[in-house]
Amino acid sequence: MTTTNEARGSYDLLLAAFCSLLLVSNVAATKLVQFGPDWAPGGVPVLPVVADGGAFLFPLTYVLGDVLAEVYGLARTKRAIVTGFGLALMASVVFLVVDAAPPAAEWTGQEAWHAVLGFVPRVVAASLAGYLVGQFLNAWVVVRMRDRARPGRLWTRLLSSTIVGELADTVIFCTVAFAFVVPVGTLVNYIVYGYVYKVLVEAVMLPVTVRVIAWVKRRERAG
Repeated sequence: MTTTNEARGSYDLLLAAFCSLLLVSNVAATKLVQFGPDWAPGGVPVLPVVADGGAFLFPLTYVLGDVLAEVYGLARTKRAIVTGFGLALMASVVFLVVDAAPPAAEWTGQEAWHAVLGFVPRVVAASLAGYLVGQFLNAWVVVRMRDRARPGRLWTRLLSSTIVGELADTVIFCTVAFAFVVPVGTLVNYIVYGYVYKVLVEAVMLPVTVRVIAWVKRRERAG
């Protein structure tokens, strides 16, 4: 039999994973990556696909957000969102302070540090703005639909919450982080492909998400 403390530990584990994915994604998002040839038929930027490095992990925060909202409800999901917000903000402040501090005479990496981590504060500001709106919308949709839906509608509410939350998150993040930094065509490309990619990742991950939700619920009931 699983003890109560062990069962409650599921929330702590999910919270730690949630915050870790957010922090790593914020640093990775400082780099724009490109897939495919530089091809724009008729002047319309269709290819290449432009994304940021955070795209590799950030969609998983929505997967975990779905798990938290479905299992623990809106209040504890808000706690996780606010905790992630606080940690990301702290990381941004630390990077700013370190970037501003004078480098040691024998250290030659200041320009590289500034080029990458010196941009993190803007990325974090964009990420936190999109993150707060997107995650709260995601959690709200999951809980609202869960309270109203008939049994067996889990897949519908998980996908619906992703469509709503990721749209808000992607538009806010891309605009705040890269407006006036990259050409408008690249920015539109970035938003469209980024949104479609994130929704597809969550759709592909749905079978895993559903199983994780079932596993966590069993642990909580066992407590």
